[in-house]
Amino acid sequence: MVVEFVDSIPSTQEFVCEGVRAGVIKPPFMIVANEQTKGIGSRNNEWQGFRGNLFFSFCVDRSFLPNDLHEASISIYFSMIMREFLASQGSEIWIKWPNDFYIEDKKIGGTITSKISENYICGMGLNLVGAPKNAGILDIQISQNEAVWGFCELLEKKILWKQIFSKFRLDFQKSKKFITHIDGQEISLQDAEICDDGAILVNEKRVYSLR
Repeated sequence: MVVEFVDSIPSTQEFVCEGVRAGVIKPPFMIVANEQTKGIGSRNNEWQGFRGNLFFSFCVDRSFLPNDLHEASISIYFSMIMREFLASQGSEIWIKWPNDFYIEDKKIGGTITSKISENYICGMGLNLVGAPKNAGILDIQISQNEAVWGFCELLEKKILWKQIFSKFRLDFQKSKKFITHIDGQEISLQDAEICDDGAILVNEKRVYSLR
């Protein structure tokens, strides 16, 4: 993975997407920013970021991923790779379906994934040092560099989806007390069931992560 560090950027995700479309960025590539001024959050909302938090986006192609990984599960997979690394450092971080980072009942970050041609572009934000009102921060002290290189090292191991999913299934039980947004509506996850490919069954409908 080629990793580039910058001080400030409007959006790491838009930077990588534009670079891939223009053919000037080739996978595997990652950009990490100390500050992001126009980050993208869930449902196209702006992601509020504090300087010193973790902001990065990367692109990989299919050859970089395990063979048993379903395309619809890729965003969950990337989120869980970060979760696994941070948990190995002592964090109690968990993933709320489909790919939001939580400490207890506070959101501390999230993941967004796009596909351009045969390339997958993933953006990730994580509150390391500060957070807006009603959000939280990571429960361990870790630098941007440590988080980035720890994530990259684990990603390059191509851990099977089957192994990752067994842990995500446990996290999903914590998601059941929350709501999610499906087709513009707030839907309770209380009675939702998790499927082997990361989709959920809710109100007799199979729903995949849309980001």
